[in-house]
Amino acid sequence: KKSEISGVMAKADIKPKSICHAKKWSDEVENLYRFQQAGYRDEVEYKQVKQVDTVECWPETGFVKKLQRRDNTFYYYNKQRECEDREVHKVKVYVY
Repeated sequence: KKSEISGVMAKADIKPKSICHAKKWSDEVENLYRFQQAGYRDEVEYKQVKQVDTVECWPETGFVKKLQRRDNTFYYYNKQRECEDREVHKVKVYVY
């Protein structure tokens, strides 16, 4: 499953219009959780900062596999869900 965010959006300096917190877990919330753990808002900000076109994902689940933090260390993620139910409400969902 490819991300809905086009490469064009990642190049421009796009700021979110609004923000809300996730209410229940989903694939999208899982990936947002992973980006936010690594210190980014979401995939848009990650692509802007790191100047990359694609994010490495697990082919089986579509979840983010590996992210580079701002200090250039890497976070590696499992194929399975990592965002537990008690963490879901902490995930910020940005609207563009």
